[in-house]
Order: sequence, then C-alpha cells, then structure tokens
Amino acid sequence: MEIETWTNSINQANKKALLTWAKETGTKLVQINGQRRYGGPPPGWVGDPPPAGTEVFIGKLPQDIYENILIPLFQSVGTLYEFRLMMTFSGLNRGFAYAKYSTQRAAKEAIATFNNFSLREGCAIVVCRSTEKCELSLDGLAASVSQRGLEAVLRHVTAGIISVTLHPSPGQQHTQLALLKFSSHHAAAMAKKTLMEGNMRLGEAAIRVDWLNPDLKQKLQSREKKPSPSWVQRAKHQGLPKQAPPSPVLHNALEHLNTLCRSQYLGPPLFLTKCVQANPNGWLRFWCQVVIPGCPMPFMGFMWVQHRPGRSGHEEAKVAVALQVLRMLGESLRGTRAKALEHLLGVWSSGGPNQGQIPPK
Repeated sequence: MEIETWTNSINQANKKALLTWAKETGTKLVQINGQRRYGGPPPGWVGDPPPAGTEVFIGKLPQDIYENILIPLFQSVGTLYEFRLMMTFSGLNRGFAYAKYSTQRAAKEAIATFNNFSLREGCAIVVCRSTEKCELSLDGLAASVSQRGLEAVLRHVTAGIISVTLHPSPGQQHTQLALLKFSSHHAAAMAKKTLMEGNMRLGEAAIRVDWLNPDLKQKLQSREKKPSPSWVQRAKHQGLPKQAPPSPVLHNALEHLNTLCRSQYLGPPLFLTKCVQANPNGWLRFWCQVVIPGCPMPFMGFMWVQHRPGRSGHEEAKVAVALQVLRMLGESLRGTRAKALEHLLGVWSSGGPNQGQIPPK
C-alpha cells in the first residue's frame, strides 16, 4: 500500500491530463511488459503492417511527459501505425519511445522535423531511424539440443518466432548457438526481455541471450557450406540409449529431472524464473515456469526459497520447482532424500507451486 501511494503521488497533474485526453479522444492505451502502446494496428487500419524503415526512435524525453503530448505531435507529420512509450514502475516514462508510421516517407519527415526539437525549454529530443532488429542469438546450447526441440520449447514462452537455426558456437567448444528470427522488432524485443528476465536455462547449461551481431551472422553464414565439427555429427547421430536409468547418487532435483526427461525422450527442460517478492527475513518469492518439449502443457506457479549468502536465488528456485515437477510427474526422491533436499534448499511449500504460498516466519 505504501508503494502504491508513493507511485500514485508522482506526476499527478500530467497523469490526470493523460487520462482526460484519452477519454475525450477515445484513444486506447495498453500497458504491458514495461511499455505503454497505442495502435499496432490503430483503429480503422486495413491491410498488412507497414514495411521496414517506417519506425523512428525518440530519445531524451522528459520523464514526466506522456502520450497526450507526444501522439498528437508525431501524428502531425503522418499517420501513426503504432506508438510505444517505455515506462517505469513509478509511472514516469523511461526517457524514450518508438513511433511507427504508415509509410517510410512519413518516418523520414518525422526525423527531419523533430530531431533536436525542443518539447520545452532546455529539453531538445533526439529522433532517428529505429534499427528494428528482429533476430536474437542464444549461445551455450548443449550439443544434444535439436532444432525441433528448441523451437517447440521457445514457442511456449515467446510469440512471433519465424525460424530457429543451430550452428556450432564460435566461442565455446562442444556447444551450439541458435539464431532466432521474429516477425517484428517488437516480438523480438519482448522475447529477449522474457528470456533474459526469466533467467533461461535449457538442460544443465545457462544460455546467453543477445541481439544478433551482424558480424557474427556473416561469419556463421560463411561457414554454412563447411562440414560441421565431428563432435556435432556424433551428437546428432548417436542418439540417446533406450534405457537411461538415474545414476545411484542424484546431486539434486535438477539432475533427477534432466535424467528423467532424457530417459523418456521428452527433451531437455527449460526453466524460467523471476523474483517477484523479497521479504526482510531472507525469503524470496519466485514465479517459475518449466517447459518440457514432450509435455503438452508447461508447469508454472510460485515458489518460496530462502536466500543464503553466496548462493543464487534463481538456482535455488530452479531446484525447488524441479522437485515439484518431479512430484507432479509421479516421480519420487524416496522419502528422506526429498525431505533432506527441501531442508537443504530452505524450501517451504504447501501442495505445489501453483498454489499461493506464504513464507514461514
């Protein structure tokens, strides 16, 4: 309640002016994932979205200014297809926005008209062509990860993905790098945010997510005609044994879950974790999602873990939710081992991660 009161008290006059303008003009603004969006498409739009080269980047905005000022201003030089203002938790803008026009000509006119334009005294804004990147790279994938399996996993947690291609990683031996192509810059940006904030993990390795570097893309394309390294060929053709029983000593629930998925040909599990609450007594609440390619639906919910110095809360959450997934799949860590693992992790739960839980005092 104190946080809500504080955020609501910031910039009240301009927030009220925005609400009044939106109501009077019938403008619909949708806020999601740290940005507020108009259009995409706007009311009355017919046909396909505008082509590449129609979006401009707007920077150095005063943080207390909103769409009631910006949209009419940028609409004055051409029809807006979409306008996205990046927002902070407190309700201020983050100092930049994106405007997509119906034509490339309108975008060029916006740059010519509004670059170095003073919204108020001493506040000249920057307007330039948006790069509209639509491709991401995922580095650090295990050699056993297949293109089909990875694509199936990613479609559970991202939207607008067009293609997935795998290449030997240029930076790490015995790993792969995936190139992901999306239908738009917005879809790629949302996927990047989801995968990075979710602390993505596929199998046993953590994965690095970044915009695709043009030099790296060219380097990979030049290698396409060359034969893959022998370790990649072996990984593709050897396959997995029909029986892959768990090792006698399982270090944790992650290892157990990975072993189970391998033995049942389900594909490596993908973990997404996001800390949503931290209590003064050291307990952290995580939103967790586990996507297993061979399972029709992802496992998701909330999990409490106790933070311990020198240990990652994300890693503890992954192990804790893996234990819950194993239980849901009917697996067992054999009584005392499960209890010992829970005690080691500091996990408190009451029936599974999908239930609202309260940390112990």
